[in-house]
Amino acid sequence: MAHIIVVGNEKGGAGKSTVSMHVSTALARMGHKVAVLDLDMRQKTLGRYMDNRTRFLAKEGLTLPSPEFHELPDADPSKLQPGENPYDHRISAAIAALEPTADFILIDCPGSHTRLSQVAHSLADTLITPLNDSFVDFDLLAHIDNDGERILGPSVYAEMVWSARQLRAQAGLKPLDWVVLRNRLGAQAMINKMKMEGAITRLSKRIGFRVVPGFTERVIFRELFPRGLTLLDLKDIGVKGMNISNVAARQELRDLISALKLPGVTVDF
Repeated sequence: MAHIIVVGNEKGGAGKSTVSMHVSTALARMGHKVAVLDLDMRQKTLGRYMDNRTRFLAKEGLTLPSPEFHELPDADPSKLQPGENPYDHRISAAIAALEPTADFILIDCPGSHTRLSQVAHSLADTLITPLNDSFVDFDLLAHIDNDGERILGPSVYAEMVWSARQLRAQAGLKPLDWVVLRNRLGAQAMINKMKMEGAITRLSKRIGFRVVPGFTERVIFRELFPRGLTLLDLKDIGVKGMNISNVAARQELRDLISALKLPGVTVDF
């Protein structure tokens, strides 16, 4: 069966689609068959990212390893069971169709609480939660005191993940591996950055997630989106001399893929 990776939190602007695109493309480049779903039915950022990639490669006459993007199938009202939620049907139908042939199914969730997102979290074998290095974003996981030192209790998103874990346990599925990715890190060692590191470390032990390496804030990520490219594609489109920032970003991606500890994955890029 395919290993399901869900990239989610309930806050926009955390870099979910950038992480989704880079993780899925990295896996495809390592020879894995990767299917991708975008559950953000309004913005569809990952879907647009994939569409940009398709159009750019066609324009340049290039063929690069890529994940396969799939739209959610529509729910046929006549096939719904009494009381069945149509959103449940749409995502379960998508997973059922993709599982027999895909090694990995990556699901990018919207930056808000939706029924689709809730169901996806309960299906996740690996949950990746990108988190900007800010106590504004940290509040999504837990409430904290005024000094940023003492955790007062879990917040709405952490409680939703806890519910997803309970559903998986009731269904006899293996435990969810939850990883929090500190994203858009500043290059300098500031007091806020150190406080964030301490708070996330304490919270990880309390509510059960792993902290994995994320991405430093870099202009390159914003420049790649219009062409649908990732850091791993630069050499293939003729970029011969990568600057220090791009080399460092590529290493960050390598570290992230290694830290995810996905089944059957050996990092070779």
